[in-house]
Amino acid sequence: MRIISGTHKGRRIIAPSKLPVRPTTDVAKEALFNILNNHYHIPAVSVVDLFSGTGNISYEFAARGSETITSVDANFDCIKFIKKTAAELDFPINTIKSDVFKYLEKAPIKADIIFADPPYDLEKTEFARIPELVFERSLLNEDGQLIIEHSKYTDLSDLANFRESRKYGSSVFSFFE
Repeated sequence: MRIISGTHKGRRIIAPSKLPVRPTTDVAKEALFNILNNHYHIPAVSVVDLFSGTGNISYEFAARGSETITSVDANFDCIKFIKKTAAELDFPINTIKSDVFKYLEKAPIKADIIFADPPYDLEKTEFARIPELVFERSLLNEDGQLIIEHSKYTDLSDLANFRESRKYGSSVFSFFE
């Protein structure tokens, strides 16, 4: 994986092979940030990166100047890797080791963008819990968005607050407002 833009543009980040992750592809990530750049001034946004894995999405926000980034993952090794990489790159990423659903149920957060990249084999009912918790608990700031990355075989268009989806290869980004 590499940082697409901003500080450290082009920098490759090599995650340990033992991490149980599937990082967002560079092509999909670049397309996502092209969409976000049309809606937000990235340095001014607050971000929560759920199921953050390697921290790929968090690094991209940080490289583009966002200063309020929280990465949440249940895997200790993922959190350790994100902390280490963020320190090396001097990125302002706050890491939290937690089950994402428990975090969403209790966290006193408000964010402009909440990005979730759960395992693609998650049950549809579990996918549905993400927007349900985000919107029930009013975790987005005004004009905020929830973005869920998922497989092209998962359809989230019937969930409440769904706005649109964009497909990039085998990955899909579903946007909720």
